[in-house]
Amino acid sequence: MVLERRHDIDWIRVIAIGLLLIYHTTIGFQPWGVFIGFIQNNTPLESLWVPMSMLNIWRIPLLFYVSGMGVAFAISRRDFKGLIKERTMRILVPFFFGTLVIVPLHVFLWQDYYSQPISYVFHPYHLWFLGNIYIYVLVLSPIFFFLKSEKGVKVKAWLNKLFATPAGLMLMTIPFIIEAEIIQPESFETYSLTLHGFFIGFLAFLVGFVFVASGQNIWNTLRKWFWLLLILAFGLYLIRVIYFEYRTDEYLMALESNLWIFGVFGLGYKYLNRPSKQLKYWSRAAYPVYILHMLFLYLGSYLIFGLGLNPWLEFILVVSFTFIGCWVSYEYVVRRVAFLRPLFGLKVNKRNHNLRPSQTELANG
Repeated sequence: MVLERRHDIDWIRVIAIGLLLIYHTTIGFQPWGVFIGFIQNNTPLESLWVPMSMLNIWRIPLLFYVSGMGVAFAISRRDFKGLIKERTMRILVPFFFGTLVIVPLHVFLWQDYYSQPISYVFHPYHLWFLGNIYIYVLVLSPIFFFLKSEKGVKVKAWLNKLFATPAGLMLMTIPFIIEAEIIQPESFETYSLTLHGFFIGFLAFLVGFVFVASGQNIWNTLRKWFWLLLILAFGLYLIRVIYFEYRTDEYLMALESNLWIFGVFGLGYKYLNRPSKQLKYWSRAAYPVYILHMLFLYLGSYLIFGLGLNPWLEFILVVSFTFIGCWVSYEYVVRRVAFLRPLFGLKVNKRNHNLRPSQTELANG
């Protein structure tokens, strides 16, 4: 059965990529930014970290959820061989291209800015996310295709019944709590190339798939309860910031993370599940923007941080430079040059590059 298109999931993915760009820009204005490989502004804006600390414990898990949902749409039209072929072209090829070409460019900028020896660095950096997704697809495909088969009908019916109430929704948070308690990450919000990041991504990817594959009840429940979910998440955030200086016990961090995500999905399902021309465009642009954004972020930081401007103005300028640089590169280069398109996860279509993006693009993260 071919699944019905979900515009709200498209929108959530686009918005999440935009928030990721702003989040990464904020790191350059923190006094510890240079220690994790960012070009750091001389005048920090530590107050920016207050809203970012609300975002950072659910921004990446949300994208893993959405990527798992994307695979659910993808396999409704494909068999196992078709899925692996399509995921290889749309995830693995951009992963290696970005690691070989895009990442070294922004590393060069960092090295030059800090007068370090210029050297070629082979490292995925922000593209680690794509590597994880490809592994998840390979490992979890047997489960996914089982649920798609006739043998999986009863399981999906049970899941659909389970999600008819918030109790079923809360049951999905238990694996995340167990993961956090077992791994005991030094920092819950550090996902890149960590054991915690791998397993929380694995769980989010799987649950995202289950949400789409199980049926309609999960979305009805999310739509009905999203305000309560968001209020509870915000309450846990306030407790974390005011009483625990941003870090509580792992089980509370895992619970807060998923409450935010569930609330966002419910909010999106109620208000964003409708088509628009803007969505058609940005759904296709989001993936190339994700791949390119660190290059333009570093270039903007390289050019702007030394000007001695007001730090708030510098923040606005770097964010604007990054957004505009990514958009111009996508609009006038990536989407118009046929051989570049697959390197950025886009399909090659010589007749019309403006065709509506397919729902399966959600799985690119």
